[in-house]
Amino acid sequence: MPAVALLVALAFPDAARALSASDVQELATGDGDERVEAVRSLAATRDPAARRLIEAALSGSVQSSSSARQVFVVVDGKAVDAATGAPVAALPADAEDLVVNNRLRRVLETALAVFALASDDREERAAAIAAVEKDPQSVDTALLDAALAREPDAALGARLDMVRAAAALASDDRAQRLAAIGRLADSRSPSTRLLLLPFVERNADGAFRESDAELRAAAQAAIGAIDDRERTSRLAGAVFSGVSLGSVLLLAALGLAITYGLMGVINMAHGELLMVGAYATWIVQDAFRAHLPGAVDWYLAAAIPAAFASAAALGVVIERTVIRFLYGRPLETLLATFGVSLLLIQLVRTLFGAQNVEVANPSWMSGGIELASNLTLPWNRLYIILFSALVVAGVWAILNLTRLGLFVRAVTQNRAMASCVGVKTRRVDTMAFGLGSGVAGLGGCALSQVGNVGPDLGQAFIVDSFMAVVLGGVGQLAGTVVGSLGLGVVSKFLEPWSGAVLAKIAVLVMIVLFIQRRPQGLFALKGRSAEA
Repeated sequence: MPAVALLVALAFPDAARALSASDVQELATGDGDERVEAVRSLAATRDPAARRLIEAALSGSVQSSSSARQVFVVVDGKAVDAATGAPVAALPADAEDLVVNNRLRRVLETALAVFALASDDREERAAAIAAVEKDPQSVDTALLDAALAREPDAALGARLDMVRAAAALASDDRAQRLAAIGRLADSRSPSTRLLLLPFVERNADGAFRESDAELRAAAQAAIGAIDDRERTSRLAGAVFSGVSLGSVLLLAALGLAITYGLMGVINMAHGELLMVGAYATWIVQDAFRAHLPGAVDWYLAAAIPAAFASAAALGVVIERTVIRFLYGRPLETLLATFGVSLLLIQLVRTLFGAQNVEVANPSWMSGGIELASNLTLPWNRLYIILFSALVVAGVWAILNLTRLGLFVRAVTQNRAMASCVGVKTRRVDTMAFGLGSGVAGLGGCALSQVGNVGPDLGQAFIVDSFMAVVLGGVGQLAGTVVGSLGLGVVSKFLEPWSGAVLAKIAVLVMIVLFIQRRPQGLFALKGRSAEA
């Protein structure tokens, strides 16, 4: 509040009753508990002047004099009596600043939030409830009852009801405490468990701090319910994180499944095709910022086809100039594509620099859905999961419902026979490699929304992509989906136990052991040239 407005407001309070002089005095001179109780009493008056005094205390504008037994609000060298609002010509010589420690500051902030509960603005009320949730037992239950009665929003009312129950734990009425404990069993706030712990803890002599056995039993049951809900939330969070990681890995592995499954080419430059898609997204974003700033939120609509086209074109060039001369020579192909990988990385560093570039999420991909206090689903991850599903559906449709897909499946199952019946296998190889590369570009576009975009982007995914393809079954679309999602979920479940590095090593060991027992992967390819 501006200085002049604060002084005028304190000098001419608009409340129906004046502040209690004793509360004002205790705020300045009382001990810790007395000062806390004084703040609660001030908040209970619902007096706008009390609110302004609390704001002044938080801003460091309150001074007190022990000799005059007065409290003053001082702004820009001008002072008023905090209790009466009367102007003061000169401060006493012993006037000194009100010391606000952490405990008092927390209580003052909570008291200030109580006033905001009556606001007409929903966001202000939501912020006030969040502040009160941090210290509910410092708020008078009558104030919370009044706020709950006038709260029009159902979601905010549910949160306020939990705050009311938490505040009732400090009541002297046993029935209220028991009802509050039962109500708090449904709480989703992480602080609720801390409020219930005193009911089941023991003193140094081994006796329970809470003598009432029924209250202890109810608190123990409520804590158990909260713990079960938190475990469920953590489990759901781990599954979502695994599916999210798996969907990103799926986009990286899907194109590899086409090229490796069709031609048996170990393309070590596949990760750099992801990088090309990511940089294409960045270029489109910058073009929108420069020429269409009003539509920058929709740059992804142009970036997606641009990422596919750029990666697909580069894939066709690599197949035509390098890979087509090395079919049937896997070691030479691996070494050649590794060289192409290094060449592309250095080319990007020369063109765009070695530093990461910024690719920002559109506003509609920011934020997330909060399902619990420890479980939030980010929108960018949700959209990537949806995007991965659409890409998989599109690739499936191409491979199963088009002439190109028919030729690709024929060449995959028996190249020689397909050639004998007139299929131009070399052209199919080029088109399939371009398709797989374009899908990798789409993966790079998606990766740009969740991580850094730099020359080394693809290096982090090439090994995992091969693992997903081999685990699922070479040439099998369904196997790649299952393998990618499975690797993502298993990795996320192992990371809390062993860390990210050891989790990846453990996953690799498990895949090696699995392939020893089932070399064809989860889904065996059926055909004349495939082993059953």
